[in-house]
Amino acid sequence: ATSGRALRWASGRAPARGLRASPRARTAMPSWVIDRYGSNEVLRFTRDMMFPIIHFPNEVIIKVHAASLNPIDLSMRSGYGATALNMKRDPLKLKTGETEFPLTLGRDVSGVVMECGLGVSYFKPGDEVWAAIPPWKQGTLSEFVVASGNEVSFKPKCLSHTEAAALPYVGLTAWSALNQVGGLNQSNCGGKRVLILGASGGVGTFAVQLMKAWDAHVTAVCSHDASTLVKKLGADDVIDYKSGNLEEQLKTLPLFDFILDNVGGSTEKWALDLLKKWSGATYVTLVTPFLINMDKLGVADGMLQTGVTVGSKTLKHLLKGVHYRWAFFMPSGPSLDEIAELVDSGKIQPVIDEVFSFSEVPKAFMKLEGGHACGKTVINVISRQ
Repeated sequence: ATSGRALRWASGRAPARGLRASPRARTAMPSWVIDRYGSNEVLRFTRDMMFPIIHFPNEVIIKVHAASLNPIDLSMRSGYGATALNMKRDPLKLKTGETEFPLTLGRDVSGVVMECGLGVSYFKPGDEVWAAIPPWKQGTLSEFVVASGNEVSFKPKCLSHTEAAALPYVGLTAWSALNQVGGLNQSNCGGKRVLILGASGGVGTFAVQLMKAWDAHVTAVCSHDASTLVKKLGADDVIDYKSGNLEEQLKTLPLFDFILDNVGGSTEKWALDLLKKWSGATYVTLVTPFLINMDKLGVADGMLQTGVTVGSKTLKHLLKGVHYRWAFFMPSGPSLDEIAELVDSGKIQPVIDEVFSFSEVPKAFMKLEGGHACGKTVINVISRQ
């Protein structure tokens, strides 16, 4: 992906671009914000949100055409992870007395570059791009958003902005778990048996497609309502977790080389027994107590408790012949470059449950809260996409 960026640079893109002023001075923009943590009533529409400013040479300002919601948006609206995220926003505590509010939620963006910092050489105003904005930054439920150039990638040519907005956050979360933490890639997945728990959500539907693109044998766990969709995405075996004891159903199948757990809870108590022992088999979970620990115990004690937990679990399962790992979302423009190639080659497609207009953001949050969605909830910030 890095060489691909270099090639595009060498093939005619200007090697250096200075800061470009927007066509007219802007100081405020429309945005959905929260001023305190809570349930859906804390969402507030304003036309006076501060317009994003380029503070660092590698940043770009993106005009948002479409965004989407993820479970983390519900969690952040309620205050989940506030301790860790505030530490990341202001690690030296320089902004004494200031708070994170008003806070804009939304992590996914598909849109058009409007301005570039002095150090940005890979993008120019007018480029169609997509990105997943880290949760410690202001989000994408706004007319404009600022992002680091290394978090941004060119949007897949075959997708509209509405379609593209469904993929970055879930795609990078799955990519982190499967590739960067799990060590899976196109060259080593052939014939491997992969189990995906929670296969019908945003991360799950992406993971099913990625594993099939890399030639793995995929067993997907979801509800009966989603089984047709998951089969269409390529899953070899689909297990309905409501049709009986899930653990017993899975025990009747051959052992697995890799498990991706999007569910957590009680599944961790028995899922690792489904792995092949002493063969390098790996269990990766996206449901971890890291942010909860910091919220409950504070930064220092929370990090200590987290380290003890993951260390003890890793050692415990290693002694039983399997690998235990935690994975987290990681923003990455180069990884989005690779995902865009898979999308444009037809190997990955967005899975959208419902599309809402920008005025319907609270309704979209209510939809997400209802659960059991098959795919993503997308927000058209600019209509008629």
